[in-house]
Amino acid sequence: MARIIEKTNLNDSTIKFVVNSPDIAKRAKPGQFIILRIDEKGERVPFTISETDDENVTIIVQIVGGTTIRMNELKSGDGFLDFVGPLGKPTELDQYKGKNVCVIGGGLGTAIAYPQAKYLHKIGAHTDVIMGFKNKDIIILEDELKEASDNLYITTDDGSYGKQGFVTEVLKENIENGKKYDLVLAIGPMIMMKNTALVTKEYDIPTIVSLNSIMVDGTGMCGCCRVTVGGEMKFACVDGPDFDAFEVDFDEAMNRGRNYQQEEREHICRLTGDMRNGKI
Repeated sequence: MARIIEKTNLNDSTIKFVVNSPDIAKRAKPGQFIILRIDEKGERVPFTISETDDENVTIIVQIVGGTTIRMNELKSGDGFLDFVGPLGKPTELDQYKGKNVCVIGGGLGTAIAYPQAKYLHKIGAHTDVIMGFKNKDIIILEDELKEASDNLYITTDDGSYGKQGFVTEVLKENIENGKKYDLVLAIGPMIMMKNTALVTKEYDIPTIVSLNSIMVDGTGMCGCCRVTVGGEMKFACVDGPDFDAFEVDFDEAMNRGRNYQQEEREHICRLTGDMRNGKI
């Protein structure tokens, strides 16, 4: 049993869990994830590691499905039956010491971008961070990313905070104003990562994207995170989750991400007892 040391609601739909797991905390590197199970009847769900200290692992969770609804009912002192990791390949960042890197996080992807930015800043990379959200009410980790970057830019779709618009607009503006990035690292909604790659390809800037959002089982057994990369089939959980953005078939990945929306909605309705929205 992995005990929950701290549970914090960052906003109405996002929770931070600090979980006591010394073995994982000591070995985890940026880009890796854990698999957890609440109890014997729970499903196995992957979550990217947002932060660690000597004893604990932090994950940030968006309340969107059956398991995350149940997780929101937990409190400090409760625990997860299974909490396994670190899994996945770490992001290779050491080569960017002293270089210029732009880390882009969209929505909950910001929680995954945070350890990448923090590590890059720590090793001496010149790190810009661009965060994008729908509105100011769902912004997370602003203070943390200020400390983990040289420059922090925030966008909101509705203009309620920071610059109105999209992260790609800020990225392009920075490049056209003379920023010379050696790497762009983008994590967030699939369409955001696709559009980021379209911008960076125009300027021939190496770009990495994280495809953790399509992972389900986390071991390559279920096949749900199949993705075409460079014309070959890969699994986000065991071959990634990081891939060369210019080689990812984003349209295929987005189509697959919509495959199980109906089943997930029906499961939520059964879990909550609210059958009014059982159809999408």
